[in-house]
Amino acid sequence: MSKYVYPAIFESNELGGFCVFFPDLENVFTQGEDLPHAMEMAEDVLCLMLYDMEKNGVEIPKPSKKGDVKVKEGDIVNLVACDTQFYKNYFEGKSVKINATIPLWLKEAGEKKHVNFSQILQKGVKEYLHLP
Repeated sequence: MSKYVYPAIFESNELGGFCVFFPDLENVFTQGEDLPHAMEMAEDVLCLMLYDMEKNGVEIPKPSKKGDVKVKEGDIVNLVACDTQFYKNYFEGKSVKINATIPLWLKEAGEKKHVNFSQILQKGVKEYLHLP
């Protein structure tokens, strides 16, 4: 699953900013200079933590209903949505450089034909692993 919605508690501070935490998730918190910034930061930290939990096979707890979350007077409960697929694509879709060895004559022949060695290597590895 890659789409989630969790309630977050936004606690205002004396400087006009907000501290944000998620009652259903341990050690997931952030802050923002104002409410829009706090919302942006909340989505980011939620997505990063849930992506990490997915990647490491950690069970992701079921979110509480917004109405069941109790807060102090002046604090705000808001739902925060995220899609971990974006983070997966960002972190796991990055290209990395590897070192591959081929015979000199093959390298030279490929260069004469303007071969994209990286593209061919990617295609070959995908075929070998039976990946799309």
